[in-house]
Amino acid sequence: MLKREYIKVTLVECEQTAREGFAAMINSTFGYHVISTYATCTELMLKVSHEMPHVILIGTDCLNVEDVETACIKNISKIKNLSPRSKIIVFTHTENTDVVFEVLKAGADGYLTKGIPPVKLLEAIQEVYEGGAPLSPAIARSVVASFHKNTSSGLTSREVQVLALLAKGKTYHSIADHLFIDKETVRTHIKNIYYKLEVHSKSEAIEKALYEKII
Repeated sequence: MLKREYIKVTLVECEQTAREGFAAMINSTFGYHVISTYATCTELMLKVSHEMPHVILIGTDCLNVEDVETACIKNISKIKNLSPRSKIIVFTHTENTDVVFEVLKAGADGYLTKGIPPVKLLEAIQEVYEGGAPLSPAIARSVVASFHKNTSSGLTSREVQVLALLAKGKTYHSIADHLFIDKETVRTHIKNIYYKLEVHSKSEAIEKALYEKII
């Protein structure tokens, strides 16, 4: 019987306690070995071309949504160029569908949300190593649901985000905080939403968006 090759894992996680905990859990399981850990993608990129891990697990909870869209996504592309054979799994609390798509387009091979059982994380590492594309159940549902949505409304992705948050009862202020934009930008988005949907109030906009499966 042939001895199984260890899956070499590199872990990027800004929180030291979490980083050490994940590494200990992975290393305690036969067939997996954490060869290095880093607090940032910048540190990883200095050595990844020499280490060439099979799987890179990147936690992004130190970053807000805007940072994920700018810093983390750019880093994923760079990491792929430096170590093209390495598989990348992004591991985070963020379930924003737009972010998920951007992360996958940047080159990530899987997307998991924190809170999944440890055995599921190990299974995901095994799956991506074998050529799969692991997604947490909630993420998979969001991805599938996005394909069922009406994309012909003329609304931009940001306007859809604002409208979805309005439908959840969020105030202009909380929408601004959630999306890291100012309140006047929120007002502009809502004005554009009303114009494009040909409605005159929040309730009409939400009702039409739900009926036409825009959100």
